[in-house]
Amino acid sequence: MQIAMRLRFLAPPVLALLLACGFGAAHAQQDTALYWELSRGGVPAGYLLGTIHSEDPRVLDFSEAFAGQLDANQVFAMELVPNLPTLNRLTEYMHYQDGTTLEQHIGAERFARVRAALGEYRVPPDWIERMKVWAAMMTLSVPPPKTGLFMDFSLSLRAAGAGLKVVGLETLEQQLSFLEQMPAEQQLALLDHALAEYDRVVEAHDQMVESYLAGDLNALAGQVDEQLAELTPEARRYFMAEGIDARNQRMMDAAAPLLQDSRVFIAVGALHLPGDNGLIALLRGQGFELSPLPLPFSATEDGGQPAKGREHETADAP
Repeated sequence: MQIAMRLRFLAPPVLALLLACGFGAAHAQQDTALYWELSRGGVPAGYLLGTIHSEDPRVLDFSEAFAGQLDANQVFAMELVPNLPTLNRLTEYMHYQDGTTLEQHIGAERFARVRAALGEYRVPPDWIERMKVWAAMMTLSVPPPKTGLFMDFSLSLRAAGAGLKVVGLETLEQQLSFLEQMPAEQQLALLDHALAEYDRVVEAHDQMVESYLAGDLNALAGQVDEQLAELTPEARRYFMAEGIDARNQRMMDAAAPLLQDSRVFIAVGALHLPGDNGLIALLRGQGFELSPLPLPFSATEDGGQPAKGREHETADAP
């Protein structure tokens, strides 16, 4: 359970996507794809895939053509490599190391609500007592994990099995910096929001998966806008500046030297792709041509629409 819980922090979970990944209404239609082939000067350079951090079997069921596309690369670049040392450091970051407790930071009444809500997540009581405010907020903002086999983690296993070098575009410290440095009042406000909405998190996540499988970034944008409307202007600005724009540029800076020497398959949260500061625009600014591709799932081979009536379970893009 603890490994599965920690794994989902290694890619931006749903609340991070909703809070941090806004869209503008002026994106060109051709820029709404989730999967792209990269080239430069007519020479193949790799692929860019926007992912969703989900256990839904439909986003783990890749098409036959996908294996060939993945195998054509030398490097698989993801936001953060989920190895054991990283997981262990993540545990330390999620907990106060100065002897203080979550209750001391949020008060007895709010702590009682957090403890009751986290009961559904099977989080050990000693974990709850020492969790940081942002860690409690992020945990409550995604469905309880079931298998720990999320799309991004599954992709990294496939890539490693195919002989690709798996690298991270960020360090754990870089990825968590915007949470660690978030003003305390914003962390408390977001925790209160998570407490008020956690019983609807599965429904919200399922809606995002359906929009994702339909390849519908506009629908995802609408869901994001609904969440952003409930935040303060200060929180929206902070998440956009530190949680999206800064991270997009950091990932581009890390990917650029890899693309100079190798064909690279880049897989990052879907909502890191669009916008003037998104990876699609940043890659074009580096001289790459991007050609949209259909999503690489068996469930979307029939004209791009997800299969209907399939049983699935979900837990847990910018």
